[in-house]
Amino acid sequence: MDYLPIFADVRNKLCLVVGGGGVAKRKAGMLLGAGARVRVVAPQIEAALAEQHNVETVTARFSEEHLDGVTLVIAATNDRSVNRQVSELARARNIPVNVVDDPELCSFIMPAILDRSPLMVAFSSGGASPVLTRMMRGKLETMIPQNYSRLATFAERFRELVKRRISNPVKRRIFWENALEGVIAEKVLVGDESSAEKMMQQMLASEDNIQHGEVYLVGAGPGDPDLLTFRALRLLQKADVVVYDNLVSKPILEMVRRDAERIYAGKKRDDHTMPQEEINELLVRLAKQGKRVLRLKGGDPFIFGRGGEEIETLAEHGIPFQVVPGITAASGVAAYAGIPLTHRDHAQSCIFVTGHLKDGSMDLDWDALARPRQTIVVYMGLPGLATLCSELVAHGLPGSTPAAIVQQGTTQNQRVITGTLVTLPGIAQAEKLQAPTLIIVGGVVTLRSKLAWFDPGKSAGLPG
Repeated sequence: MDYLPIFADVRNKLCLVVGGGGVAKRKAGMLLGAGARVRVVAPQIEAALAEQHNVETVTARFSEEHLDGVTLVIAATNDRSVNRQVSELARARNIPVNVVDDPELCSFIMPAILDRSPLMVAFSSGGASPVLTRMMRGKLETMIPQNYSRLATFAERFRELVKRRISNPVKRRIFWENALEGVIAEKVLVGDESSAEKMMQQMLASEDNIQHGEVYLVGAGPGDPDLLTFRALRLLQKADVVVYDNLVSKPILEMVRRDAERIYAGKKRDDHTMPQEEINELLVRLAKQGKRVLRLKGGDPFIFGRGGEEIETLAEHGIPFQVVPGITAASGVAAYAGIPLTHRDHAQSCIFVTGHLKDGSMDLDWDALARPRQTIVVYMGLPGLATLCSELVAHGLPGSTPAAIVQQGTTQNQRVITGTLVTLPGIAQAEKLQAPTLIIVGGVVTLRSKLAWFDPGKSAGLPG
């Protein structure tokens, strides 16, 4: 972060605005709205500004004495030398100062504000793009209706009562999320607060007002956080504990609720941080503690993600669970590499296989794979690439069959290596590729030269 976002309490505090025009009027109005007392200093002050309640006007050029007793300063003149003087003198006194449209002279930035008091949303580009910030505010205006202020006020009324009735912080948060995501919230938003209050009292009186533990098996997709589903994003913000794999990208992990516990259960070749059986037991144990557990897996949990094994264990122990599909690497990575998995002129079928089995071998059904007009997608196949290519040729595919390897697909580190079944192993070795990778074999690879649209990393090999 370039700036620390904070909210300042300026109620009944004296704040200084230097400037007497329209911009100064807006800034003074914002301070007054937050309950501040405002002193305005300028050689000329608009009448509409001078007439506002709780505004002290000083018709003069700014001088250091105007800072006496001031908590916060905003400089809003069109004279940069004056603005610089205000900034330097305020900083010398350790008074927070903002200079409108001049981040260099600011000790704090005034964010764009979405006011749903007592719910407040403030956001900023750090001065990099005020226009983009205003555009984002417009989007949020449509996503957070004005009546959310009513919902925040309703929650405030019950805050202390809920705190007394439910002493456990985790269970209390779950209670609030259940209340604010369900029927009670809907009642408040449409103005039926009396019904909402009765429902809140009933929830608090019920011994079963806290949900039992639950597991969310969520596919994180191939890496790009924009490929998450809305449901996955919502559960990322809801979970108490996140158990995540090696293939889950850092940007996606950063979207998890900040106070959620994170447990790494990743697996690399010959390096399993936590055996699968232990992961299964961990999910059960956490859920039995009443926690909402997010099992976050790269790609789709049901495609080479061992998700089926995990929910089998959950079902055996009677643990409630949800499954949220993710975009599997085959479709996501291939799309970002510009390689369609099927195409009328090249492939009428597509087959997914994993590059290694439980014993570490690559004992695949080669006759089924080595068929014409078919796309083969190989997960986790980089260590056995030479074997894969030689076996496909031995079982009937021409050595000239196009093939590609995509490393870290859909991310800013994506690399695409193309060649043929004969040349690809050598090219991959020369390029020193590392997992995670996806191998694609078939005529569709030749379309990459025409269809590639996302190529931030290096590419190598034969065109198309």
